[in-house]
Amino acid sequence: MVNEPRADRPRRRSFSPAEKVRLLAGYEAAVESGGGNAFLRENGLYSSLISEWRRARDAGLLRGRPAGAVVGRPNADQAEIARLRRQLGLAQRRLARTEAALVIMGKAQSLLEDLSESVDTPSRSTG
Repeated sequence: MVNEPRADRPRRRSFSPAEKVRLLAGYEAAVESGGGNAFLRENGLYSSLISEWRRARDAGLLRGRPAGAVVGRPNADQAEIARLRRQLGLAQRRLARTEAALVIMGKAQSLLEDLSESVDTPSRSTG
């Protein structure tokens, strides 16, 4: 009787790779709008699950897996690839921000030159 499963005990949930990817996308969209914690509560998830699933997704472990497939932890090479992908994404975002800042600074310099030239030219008074 000791080893019998209890009928009143809830079953542990399991998620297919497709469900994990879908929930990750929903969570990341919710975080963008400031509702990440609410999304977790609504779906009965923990942030540690999201972190684990994100690592698996970034390592390519969730891509193309059939429903019910066991998804383990990434090996060292997969973890390194995931880390490098995150690093590349961060570098690309920084580059885009820097390029936008350079465009703005170029426009500001052009505007200041135009203002400087208009102040330097003497105005002719009629009279």
